[in-house]
Amino acid sequence: MSLKSLASIENWPVPTAAAGVVRADGTVVGTHGPTDRRFPLASVTKPLAAYAVLVAYEEGAIELDEPAGPPGATVRHLLAHTSGLAFDEHRVMAPPGERRLYSNAGIEQLGDHVAKATDIPFTEYLRQAVLTPLGMTRTTLDGSPAKDAVSTVDDLLRFAAEIQAPRLLDPRTVAEAMTVQYPGTKGVLPGYGHQNPNDWGLGFEIRDSKSPHWTGTSSSPRTFGHFGQSGTFLWIDPDAGAACVALTDRAFGPWAVEAWPLFTDAVLAELR
Repeated sequence: MSLKSLASIENWPVPTAAAGVVRADGTVVGTHGPTDRRFPLASVTKPLAAYAVLVAYEEGAIELDEPAGPPGATVRHLLAHTSGLAFDEHRVMAPPGERRLYSNAGIEQLGDHVAKATDIPFTEYLRQAVLTPLGMTRTTLDGSPAKDAVSTVDDLLRFAAEIQAPRLLDPRTVAEAMTVQYPGTKGVLPGYGHQNPNDWGLGFEIRDSKSPHWTGTSSSPRTFGHFGQSGTFLWIDPDAGAACVALTDRAFGPWAVEAWPLFTDAVLAELR
């Protein structure tokens, strides 16, 4: 099966775009564009980092509810963006668990925490724990675990297949990662304004009933994933039994707010 809807990325106002869809059984059902081209991921880096953190948890190097980050916060708080840390500053703005403050600084502190616990630099830990086992040979992290990975559609489809049918993690751990942490927490979804609630799992944003949103109007409430300010996204819709990756070389903006939901709805319609 080849998804004709993927070709609509040709209409996006971007220099280059690539996209692909993978089923829960690992079957790539369609791709379009240069899927082997490396694109900066921006915040789509975060799910990769979160997966490595969960590997560290399953290996016994860390616990989800052990102290990490600012006083009173835990690994779970950092993964769920409820540690109280500011967006891009290592400055506390709220008590842990009180607000959903989307925080690059929190993910960076989490990377430092895992590196200290494992005695392995986080970049190397990510490579050993996730990238190499999944054959993601074109993916690298050089810098912040919140935003500095570079990857391809082909590699991210491998990652999306893993999330849907885990081999590196116990499925129960992945189920926890896609379950709302600290339900009812309010916050701002970058690019889309205040959301009440602003639901997140462990390193993954959960769609639920958010509006506006970067996924489609027909995306199930259980849809989870992440988008990046470099014009990138990865979503997994368990009800559709599929995941979609799209990477571009134009920064997120009004064009993406308009194009991405229409694209996702077209993909989902074709999958059904």
